[in-house]
Amino acid sequence: MSYLLDANVFMSAKNLHYGLDFCPAFWDWLAHRGNTGAVFSIDKVADEIEAGQDELSDWARNHGQVLFRRTPPALAPQFTQVSTWATGQQYTPAAINTFLQAADFYLLAHALAGNHVIVTHEHPSNSPNRIKIPDACVGLGVRFMTPYQMLRIERARFVLGAHA
Repeated sequence: MSYLLDANVFMSAKNLHYGLDFCPAFWDWLAHRGNTGAVFSIDKVADEIEAGQDELSDWARNHGQVLFRRTPPALAPQFTQVSTWATGQQYTPAAINTFLQAADFYLLAHALAGNHVIVTHEHPSNSPNRIKIPDACVGLGVRFMTPYQMLRIERARFVLGAHA
């Protein structure tokens, strides 16, 4: 199983639970699992992160080759599938337009193409004003979970070292 991470996984980790300054093990784990291909994200997510111009954007640039995959032209059928689903729902035109230009649209195409599990902090919503990843995942048959579910399934352990 491979996990495809939404931008909010990185941003929330930095801002809340796994700050780069006090929980480097989380970031080391991401880089290590990125090297194995089990955890990754995409170029559009990297673009969102790097726009922040902070310690997270620096980290992303340093790990970009491993964690952030480019979007290949071969995903055209999946882009069509995702956009067909989105336009066939009861979302407002503005919600559809925003979604089709966002990294979420690309994440779903990648997930469909590679049978990846999307990892996100987003929750389903019944609002016609915004397409959320969990709603699109349900509609398209893509698995999704929270970062905490991923960490438990993968048995990630951030253990305090002897020197601390």
